[in-house]
Amino acid sequence: MSRLQVVSGKGGTGKTTVAAALALALATEGKRALLVEVEGRQGIAQLFETEALPYEERKIAVASGGGEVYALAIDAERALLDYLQMFYKLGSAGRALKKLGAIDFATTIAPGLRDVLLTGKACEAVRRRDKKNAYVYDYVVMDAPPTGRITKFLNVNDEVAGLAKFGPIHNQAQAVMRVLKSPETAVHFVTLLEEMPVQETADGIAELRAAELPVGKVIVNMVRPQLVDEQALRTAAGEQRTEVARALSRAGLGGAGRGGVAERLVEPLLEQAAEHAQRVELEREQRAALAQLDLTTYELPLLGEGLDLAGLYRLAAELRAHLGAERAGGTA
Repeated sequence: MSRLQVVSGKGGTGKTTVAAALALALATEGKRALLVEVEGRQGIAQLFETEALPYEERKIAVASGGGEVYALAIDAERALLDYLQMFYKLGSAGRALKKLGAIDFATTIAPGLRDVLLTGKACEAVRRRDKKNAYVYDYVVMDAPPTGRITKFLNVNDEVAGLAKFGPIHNQAQAVMRVLKSPETAVHFVTLLEEMPVQETADGIAELRAAELPVGKVIVNMVRPQLVDEQALRTAAGEQRTEVARALSRAGLGGAGRGGVAERLVEPLLEQAAEHAQRVELEREQRAALAQLDLTTYELPLLGEGLDLAGLYRLAAELRAHLGAERAGGTA
């Protein structure tokens, strides 16, 4: 299992939720996971029902079996200050630059620099060891930018090539790419069983592969159950009005003749059933499209009651079951 788990996906697919659930799923049996946010939205804090994350690693949850989940909201400005202190020992001079707006200016005009700082902080957490030379974190899970920007965000070596061809920034980008292009990293895509998210997932995977970045799994989120069997779906699709009216009548809902209770219930029931049958067929088409990507696919259920902290732990349990099954099959 790769130690850096990067989670991307089209907006609205629930990638932040999946990233949080994945961190909980990985932090089992005493393991420790760091959940990293890079977009400044404080989505992780909202999911875990806690206060806004500071620019420091803080424990936010205990997982199954006593594992721990820490979280960090990486801020590009603060990361640049750390970087300047690390390589140039600027100290108070760096803080003065921040007050003058130079730090914000630098990260704005050089987005490649911003991305290398954000990814660099996550990669540093992956490599970090304690005094006993053990990894501080067993896993680092990154809630990454959406599908349309993920390859550019991760391919920092190309992004800073025109900015710095040598020196500390260049060396930092090289160090980051050694992690991102290694087996230590896996980039997962979150999607829905809908045409646009599935197409963006396919495009994002193609871009990652072209950039020789490691593609992980496809995680299909918010999967709705099939409510009726195949025969009922065919009946709904065929709008068997008379058959449905008679079935309602046999169930005691009035006579099947015109004007009866059963007759009045037929239309709305058939409309809902036909819509359900159409959705099931469209989802089958999207599953077939995902199968063409030749990647392991996990499915997570739609939580009808809405997503609260208990729901997040439920999704973590679902992911843990998928991971356990994969390990048992020898493909993890």
